[in-house]
Amino acid sequence: MLQTIESIIQEAHRLVSMNPSGMPVLAVAAAQDREVLEAVETARKEGLARAILVGDTQRIAEEARHLALPLDEYELIHEENVTQAAATAVRLVREKRASVVMKGLLDTAVLLKAVLNKETGLHAGRLVSHVGVIESPYYHKLLIVTDGAINIAPSLTEKVDIIRNACDCAMALGIALPKVALLAALEKINSEKMPCTAEAAILSQMNRRGQIPGCYIDGPLALDNAVNKEAARIKGIESDVAGDADILVAPDIEAGNVLYKALIDLGGAKGAGLVMGAAAPVVLTSRADTAEVKRASIALALLVAFGAREKQ
Repeated sequence: MLQTIESIIQEAHRLVSMNPSGMPVLAVAAAQDREVLEAVETARKEGLARAILVGDTQRIAEEARHLALPLDEYELIHEENVTQAAATAVRLVREKRASVVMKGLLDTAVLLKAVLNKETGLHAGRLVSHVGVIESPYYHKLLIVTDGAINIAPSLTEKVDIIRNACDCAMALGIALPKVALLAALEKINSEKMPCTAEAAILSQMNRRGQIPGCYIDGPLALDNAVNKEAARIKGIESDVAGDADILVAPDIEAGNVLYKALIDLGGAKGAGLVMGAAAPVVLTSRADTAEVKRASIALALLVAFGAREKQ
């Protein structure tokens, strides 16, 4: 089981070095983004991944000059329209010319529309969701936080897919049976004022009955009880998950977004993020992300892609 963000990067390097086809390929949609170009150049220099740059090639060249980036090392595909750039990047993955889609200078909604197109995209019959992998100095192992970026107010059935996506990511990290904590403000069920508590109880029971296999699920759990064994003991909570969670499932996007960003920006944590649930991983980088977050997100995407390939 991988324990740190750096170990994710190291494991990705190991898998790439053993890959008979050489370095895997990122398909970057609307690649005319300086920070994204910097991230893919770092990945190329380290021998982690190559990239096909899809977008406005004149603007890509302008940004590349600022970075002294050697464009002769890259394949470029000219698409001025960002919608078409997204569709082309997705097509490259469908045609097996690339393994991972990466977001450039375009709205997330535009990219996801191309990814989820049932005829030409990477739709896999499952809800897509964002997973953030966190290395906190105050926790004993990596944590997965979901979903703080895509699904605003997921229903009970949508949360099943969110859990499955997070578990797929956890398995790529070497966690055979992930422990899933369904977060709420308290541990008791209050279905009238806090519907998420009732949903958590239902999802936990579904897990016990084998309807959501391959993991342990418990909830509702407050955050302290999910990650602190002493807090769980004081509350009298006996659970395989409490105090030792691998995955934290937020009740809605507000809670997930605040939790993820608080851990990174105030809690001294390191992170990486992906969109899971499509036929290939999707790297969503923000301009506010550090170079290390982008590098780690690419490495995490490669682990997921290699894991999916092994299952085929």
